[in-house]
Amino acid sequence: MGEIMRESADSLGYVAHANEKPGFFSEMARTAPGLLIAMPDLSDPNFHKSVVLMLEHSAEGALGLVINRPTPIRIETVFDALELEWRGEPDVVVWTGGPVMREVGWILHGPSEDTNLENKTQIVPDLFLSTTSERMRQIALKPPEQMRFILGAAGWGPGQLENELGEGAWMTAEPQRQLIFDTPCEEMWDAAFKSIGIDPMLLRRVDGVH
Repeated sequence: MGEIMRESADSLGYVAHANEKPGFFSEMARTAPGLLIAMPDLSDPNFHKSVVLMLEHSAEGALGLVINRPTPIRIETVFDALELEWRGEPDVVVWTGGPVMREVGWILHGPSEDTNLENKTQIVPDLFLSTTSERMRQIALKPPEQMRFILGAAGWGPGQLENELGEGAWMTAEPQRQLIFDTPCEEMWDAAFKSIGIDPMLLRRVDGVH
């Protein structure tokens, strides 16, 4: 998975938000693969009550996908524009993954009939990411039962996420396939906190990483 961020960024000439000052927690354990859960008072509209699946976290920066923000756009509409035939349910929608790389599509999915790991990236057991156009074409023709088509991503420059963690903007948790695919989007933020034994209504921000 170490090349996900670099390959995706290079494909669009993307440069993550710059932050030349090293983060105070730059030597801490990395957050990927894992979940970031926004603290209740994180007011940035891009991340308020968001749950982010982290794909990359290194000295070069971090990359993740917001996983609880559906859009009203139907996946069939997007796939038609990409000249891909969608044979899944007609009411499946596109999800927004964050404020950067908005034209990059990601397919997050559970187990599929294609067991060849060369065609997809395993994030954790039974949770996969597919990004190539050929793999998207295959999935469009026979979508897995558990699937999200996500446009865009969340990106942090060097030291930026470490600083936010140090300021207490995020909590961390282990990724769970059931949380991602079986929890209604409007309940996922609460459910993510409860998965680590925390009632979000009782939280207030304190400095430090959690």
